[in-house]
Amino acid sequence: MSILLFFAVLFVLILVHEWGHYIVAKKTDMQVDEFGIGFPPKLYGKKWGETEYTLNALPIGGFVRILGEDAVGADATGARSRSFIAKSKWAQAAVLIAGVTMNVLFAFVLFFAVYLTGVATIVNEEEASESARLVVTQVVANGPAATAGIPVGATITSVEAMGEEYTDLSPSVFRTLSESASDQGISVTYTHKGETITTEVVPVAGVVAAEPDRKAVGVGLGMADVVKKPVLIALKDAVVTTYASFIAITVGLFDLVAGIFTGSADLSQVAGPIGIAGMVGDAASFGLSSLLMFTAIISLNLAVINLLPFPALDGGRLLFVAIEAITHRPINPVWVMRLNTIGFGLLMLLMIAVTYSDILKLF
Repeated sequence: MSILLFFAVLFVLILVHEWGHYIVAKKTDMQVDEFGIGFPPKLYGKKWGETEYTLNALPIGGFVRILGEDAVGADATGARSRSFIAKSKWAQAAVLIAGVTMNVLFAFVLFFAVYLTGVATIVNEEEASESARLVVTQVVANGPAATAGIPVGATITSVEAMGEEYTDLSPSVFRTLSESASDQGISVTYTHKGETITTEVVPVAGVVAAEPDRKAVGVGLGMADVVKKPVLIALKDAVVTTYASFIAITVGLFDLVAGIFTGSADLSQVAGPIGIAGMVGDAASFGLSSLLMFTAIISLNLAVINLLPFPALDGGRLLFVAIEAITHRPINPVWVMRLNTIGFGLLMLLMIAVTYSDILKLF
């Protein structure tokens, strides 16, 4: 299921990104020869008008092939008024940055939709509605709950203590049951990732440093309730979240890139396709709002990565356009092709390294 969700999310994000390139190319009267999801070999293609729409075998990206953007064919197509290189540098830059812009706008729309329709939020017990859930927000290392295998994010549905079952739970009720538990402990039933699990936990003293005499199981608890926001507040919060997330991702990515050049990069903290597939499944297990929020974060990651001034990425191609605009001279098309090929190869090597790291994490 996680794999299917991952490919569905990836398909939508690629579609959004490439549609940005496509629509701006059309609006600036460029001839779009192909709109492709995935990389060749081609699995299926259908031509409507001047553009062929293709589905390709390698689901790790997509592309929009515009007349005259291929460096090798530049001389042959340069005289055509609808080719990429025949258009102004502003038009070329607009096409290149359109994919990133669409990813950012898509993330904003997802954030706005989640805030408007309701997002799971930790609220005070007094503010919780009848539909609020008791969730585990923290697990103390080596405590009774950690030993019993209760994970962060689990929803506690019932507790059996002293021969009675309790389902109307809150942090204060759970605390009372833990403190008054006998030496036999309590039976905790929780749901996590679609599974319902019952485990025995024996509260002990000394788990909470601030209260060494109190018996506890070693968990932080909160009431998760779906909170809907008014339109204007949802709009404002979506803008703030999009901006803050974009900046945080940018800083994190540049720190990673700097670490690669200095040899201090920790690839174990980077998730590749396998790792992201698992995270998509985890997000989906918390509900649709969590999946949409996670999709928005991935969309912003794609935007930031594509803005890097690296050959084969939109940022690298944008850099070539900027250099040509400043020097008023075209860059040798052969060298452009070579740099893009080398850049693509390096990106594939990085993808392989990150995927290998993902596989190691599984074991």
